Amino acid sequence: MFDFFCLLTAIAFLVYGPCCVFSGHMVVEFERYRLARFRKITGYLQILGAVGLLVGFLFSPVAGLIAALGLSIQMLLGFGVRLLIRDSLLQCLPSFSFMLINAGLVVGFINRLT
Repeated sequence: MFDFFCLLTAIAFLVYGPCCVFSGHMVVEFERYRLARFRKITGYLQILGAVGLLVGFLFSPVAGLIAALGLSIQMLLGFGVRLLIRDSLLQCLPSFSFMLINAGLVVGFINRLT
């Protein structure tokens, strides 16, 4: 299961990260979040996190651990923002789900280190 979720998450953020940077829809979304100035850095961090997960999966569990922890924190913050702007629970579900998945990956990478 670890392998599946690690690769799924890496692929998801390799798609979603560039969307944050380049998509007009994401420009509108980040304005709605009142966080427009953080849109590009958010996207770049998601791409970096995805690459870190792949590096961690293939070569270095430490890199994967750092990436999973970073993405988990980012998704926690994203979930919090969605709650603050009173999005529906359905709209909050992706950030919450990826927060939990990445937290699980943190545990998985720790287990690979021990």
